[in-house]
Amino acid sequence: MDCDKDESRCGIDRDHLRGVLEQTLEQETELLRVYTITSERIHDNDSLKDRLQNFAEGNAKRTRQLIDELAELQ
Repeated sequence: MDCDKDESRCGIDRDHLRGVLEQTLEQETELLRVYTITSERIHDNDSLKDRLQNFAEGNAKRTRQLIDELAELQ
């Protein structure tokens, strides 16, 4: 089923979907900020610092994807 083409067959309308994506974008952005700040404060555990930086990079990618999805809904 292609929900992008026919909202009537989907369980969620565009406005609700937009709200969900916007809320998720806010959460991903906050996680990106927290991981970045935390990794910058770590000086005695390079492994943990690297993992947190990787988490932040993952959040940055998801953030860009969410922005793209929101643009598609416009």
